Amino acid sequence: MKAVRFHEHGGPEVLRYEDAPDPVPGPGEALVRVRACALNHLDLWQRRGIERVRIPFPHISGADVAGEIVSTPGGEFAPGRRVLLQPGVSCGRCEACLDGRDNECPRYDVLGYQSQGGYAEYVCVPLQNLVAVPDSVGFAEAAAFPLAFLTAWHMLVTRARVRAGEDVLVLAAGSGVGQAAIQIAWLHGARVFATAGTDEKLARARELGAYESLNHHTQDVPAEIRRLTDGRGVDIVVEHVGQATWARSVKCLTRGGRLVTCGATTGHEAAIDLRFLFSRQLSLLGSYMGTKAELLRATQFFFAGELRPVVDCTYPLAEAAEAHRRLEAASQFGKIVLEC
Repeated sequence: MKAVRFHEHGGPEVLRYEDAPDPVPGPGEALVRVRACALNHLDLWQRRGIERVRIPFPHISGADVAGEIVSTPGGEFAPGRRVLLQPGVSCGRCEACLDGRDNECPRYDVLGYQSQGGYAEYVCVPLQNLVAVPDSVGFAEAAAFPLAFLTAWHMLVTRARVRAGEDVLVLAAGSGVGQAAIQIAWLHGARVFATAGTDEKLARARELGAYESLNHHTQDVPAEIRRLTDGRGVDIVVEHVGQATWARSVKCLTRGGRLVTCGATTGHEAAIDLRFLFSRQLSLLGSYMGTKAELLRATQFFFAGELRPVVDCTYPLAEAAEAHRRLEAASQFGKIVLEC
């Protein structure tokens, strides 16, 4: 098969479009013909090299996959069935998995992280990672949905327990998680504020449901949030940028507010005045991926047209390096997708 692999860490130039062995499904696994695979920042970190993490070489990245079943060991999924893939891979046997907390599995992996992913014509996944996709949903849109919307759903619904009438601040509206979080917060009846770095992205955030959008390059975000909320602040901050925005994010919270974070794109060092934390009774919540049950719940709204993944642009698989460059430049709004 054709695949995009890297044999060493480095810039986009290390990505090679080349022949690779066809994957062979093991017991309980399905073989999927990949039609689309969306990019994530995890792909960039893998390619560059992650401190204290050994990536198997040659490596195929790609966690967000949609395609067609080639073969399965049985069950409801027949060859030719259109599917998207649950990006989280768990053992299915441990206490956490059996309790429905599969994203807390000690052997938890993300497709394309330690395993081989979707930058290829074919990929093997456990049968339980298959989610049927209706014919009305395109492959690019299906690939753009799983990781971003699962992550945002787990952050807002499960960890932060968003409620109707609350105020939510979403950082980096142009990112995959950002555009998903705006829609999920709006779906649950929250008033949404969002940040972005260009007028175009600010306008698109409002189109997705943001009540107001703020330019994080030119505006004092905490001051603007105080003004827009009559000095109160927001109930929830969706934080996934990290070091560059952490202090401002905390300042945006009202008393009893919750900051939920799933990433550290700009760095992992963060500080907080503990007196501010306890006197205002703030909650700092970590969030990582989400469960299969959460993904199935979110896809119900996706297939009904109430959640809509934004596809920024598509590239042929052979142009994965160019797709990486666009993601690294933060030029996109929504998801960049490779089509196979």
